[in-house]
Amino acid sequence: MPPGITTLAADAPELSAANTGFMLICTALVMLMTPGLAFFYGGMVRVKSTLNMLMMSFISLGIVTVLWVLYGFSLAFGSDVGSVIGWSSEYVGLSGIGVTELWDGYTIPVYVFAAFQLMFAVLTPALISGALADRVKFTAWALFIVLWVTVVYFPVAHWVWGSGGWLFEMGVIDFAGGTAVHINAGAAALGVILVIGKRIGFKKDPMRPHSLPLVMLGAALLWFGWFGFNAGSWLGNDDGVGAVMFLNTQVATAAAVLGWLVYEKLRHGSFTTLGAASGAVAGLVAITPAGGSVSPLGAIAIGLIAGVLCAMAVGLKYKFGYDDSLDVVGVHLVGGIIGSILVGFFATGGVQSDAAGLFYGGGVEQLGKQVVGVVAVLAYSLVVSAVIALAIHKTIGMRVSEDDEISGIDQVEHAETAYDFSGTGGGSVSRTTAPAPDTTAAPKAKKVDA
Repeated sequence: MPPGITTLAADAPELSAANTGFMLICTALVMLMTPGLAFFYGGMVRVKSTLNMLMMSFISLGIVTVLWVLYGFSLAFGSDVGSVIGWSSEYVGLSGIGVTELWDGYTIPVYVFAAFQLMFAVLTPALISGALADRVKFTAWALFIVLWVTVVYFPVAHWVWGSGGWLFEMGVIDFAGGTAVHINAGAAALGVILVIGKRIGFKKDPMRPHSLPLVMLGAALLWFGWFGFNAGSWLGNDDGVGAVMFLNTQVATAAAVLGWLVYEKLRHGSFTTLGAASGAVAGLVAITPAGGSVSPLGAIAIGLIAGVLCAMAVGLKYKFGYDDSLDVVGVHLVGGIIGSILVGFFATGGVQSDAAGLFYGGGVEQLGKQVVGVVAVLAYSLVVSAVIALAIHKTIGMRVSEDDEISGIDQVEHAETAYDFSGTGGGSVSRTTAPAPDTTAAPKAKKVDA
């Protein structure tokens, strides 16, 4: 996200139809990422949890959108209060904003900026859901979203991107959400799963993805939407920085796919579709904070490093015993850390800002700032998310019952199943019924009693 620019009245920017249209397209692309994430996660779970996984993402679209209008935008991007939160009464309900009022220093309306940032706020809690598959009450999850975005996401977004936010003012570089989105969500996921515990059968029962085509579809939608997520975060298209970010998004993602697959082949002997999809997401995550400050060669390096290290990290749950169902910690937390830290090494000082990394003569100053940003967001999100989950767990209960988890959370929580194999015209044929009689055969002669 670009830094704020103070302008004099004489050279104040005017509304740009081109930039406004560009940002509306980017906003729509980012919105598509949440359904894409739903398919990505939905294919990775077992059949009996498919719908619940889809709904855990979709409900975020409903809840966060309303909260963003009511007070979320004000908390995240209102006037700074103590460097930790924002607040502007005219942003409450988005009721005090003029139709053509511009976001300060830019050529797009405030409404467009608010809509774009809304999609980030929607996606972030949805990312957390992948760690909680198979075992969380839907009502508890909905309440968690309300509390989490209010006390974690909105403040952290202000720290990182809001004018006056303490990480923003320190000079931490996070172009599109390595800290505010991915480390934030990954640390929250870890905090929650440490509270609610493991799935029944973890490390004992096979819990393989039920639909790898759905996983690949979801990954493709995420990759497509991510161009809006990243390139749009410069809030315009006038100086070429967004174009660099667009290219670096593609380059790093491709490199991460290759890195993950090579590691997987050497470690496990196969190139898997799940590995390719996961590698793509790891590369997208890692380039998100860094893509506006590195060259395409730097993007290749970041992608390869993220692909390999995230592939290694997903196995940590078996070593340390935490049940991160769909590898949110291994991909989003670790990938976000990698991308944020590597800014301190690969920043060229010639794209997004003049801040240079260690490999470009900048010394360790920017690296130190990046580390502070990573540690601050990780620690805050981990602790507060665990507290929220514990409060819900001790009151209304966070988990479904053991019987419900075993029988399937889709039927229990949504009264539906993802696939109906019993309807006419599809599904498997029951072998317990007798075959239909052969009406084409000649009738047998009846025995006549004497």
